[in-house]
Amino acid sequence: MKISLVFLTLNEIVGLKTLFDKIPFNTVDEVFAVDGGSTDGTIEFFKEKNITVYFQEVRGRGEAFRVAFKKATGDALILYSPDGNEDSNDIPKFKPILEEGADIVIATRMTKDAHNEEDELIFKWRKWVNNAFTLLANLVWNRGNYITDTINGYRAITKKAWDILSLDGPGYTIEYQGSIRAFKKGLIIKEFPTYESIRIDNGFGSPSLSTGLAFIKIFFYELKIGNNWKPLGESESEVKKKSLFRSFWNG
Repeated sequence: MKISLVFLTLNEIVGLKTLFDKIPFNTVDEVFAVDGGSTDGTIEFFKEKNITVYFQEVRGRGEAFRVAFKKATGDALILYSPDGNEDSNDIPKFKPILEEGADIVIATRMTKDAHNEEDELIFKWRKWVNNAFTLLANLVWNRGNYITDTINGYRAITKKAWDILSLDGPGYTIEYQGSIRAFKKGLIIKEFPTYESIRIDNGFGSPSLSTGLAFIKIFFYELKIGNNWKPLGESESEVKKKSLFRSFWNG
């Protein structure tokens, strides 16, 4: 199985300089980046390292996924954000699980042998909310083993599964939508524990309130459409114009 490692970036120069030399590139077959419009030297860094960069016409993590799957030549993609949250030592762990037949492999932060960036805090607001959304998705759609982290973006997805899922969600909803649709279609999801650290630049990822509202919206959208979704178009511009989710969101 050919594996593509995809860097998803938007102004991640601090993390890239810290992490790049620790990444086990010899365990994957293809490497490239999808960038959302960096202005901090991220693009120049990739050029120095001879890493191909593809640019998004539309901003957002969901669009980054769609560009990545359009450009990749691998049988499966590992989606990796070099911000310090995701442990690069886990990259080799995805392939053997995929080769055993998994459609999606998620690095979970939610099992007892894993670590969430909020675990040392008294009030783990983001973790608790993530667990609540995960519980809802499992209760409504999952008919297999309980999946503990439906939201984490550190995951691998096969090309075959991507074509089935046809994910049209925007921004940080893309992973949650992917997990939900995989439940609906009975795809095989596997997890392994990971150690999530805080961001290297001490910044923040997704904004909590707006992202939470987006998760609520995607949850009810998936309730509404059931198994009735259409394949995505070839171009990002067509996805933007015709996305069922955007029609629902704005309706």
